Amino acid sequence: MKKYVVGAAVTLVYIAYSFGIRNNHSKPVIAPTLPTKTNNQQASTGGGSSTQSTGSSTASSGSASAPSNQTKAAAYKDGSYTGPVVNVYYGNVQVAATVSGGKITGVKFLQYPHDNPNSTYINSQARPYLKQETLAAQSAHVNIITGATFTSEGFIQSLTSALSKAN
Repeated sequence: MKKYVVGAAVTLVYIAYSFGIRNNHSKPVIAPTLPTKTNNQQASTGGGSSTQSTGSSTASSGSASAPSNQTKAAAYKDGSYTGPVVNVYYGNVQVAATVSGGKITGVKFLQYPHDNPNSTYINSQARPYLKQETLAAQSAHVNIITGATFTSEGFIQSLTSALSKAN
């Protein structure tokens, strides 16, 4: 009789442990927005001179000007543009972009991986960030969301194609 009780207890602990692992999956870590590099950022290295005999050292350096943000948003043609379906590891990603007044005003996911609870959770977290970054960048040059790498890459591919139609 003790064997049955111990066996049942072990089985119940195993089942509880399995459900606990499934429901406590790791949440995606959202990558911080990094400053974009511009071609105009140059470090000026002047020829510094050092005098050892007087014990003082002087260095002449060029004045570094504040980096100018010359990343101009491309003037897109108004309309709604749909990108192709991109097959990523967990499913398909397809994006549509809406352009008004020459600027991207909306991004809509037409398809995204949502076949299992983990994909649904991850993409519910990543999609708003991808949309927000697109509207801020006014292009498909957005950061990949850590934890949703495949969806991010599919998003970028589909959006790039959609925006190429708007040029």
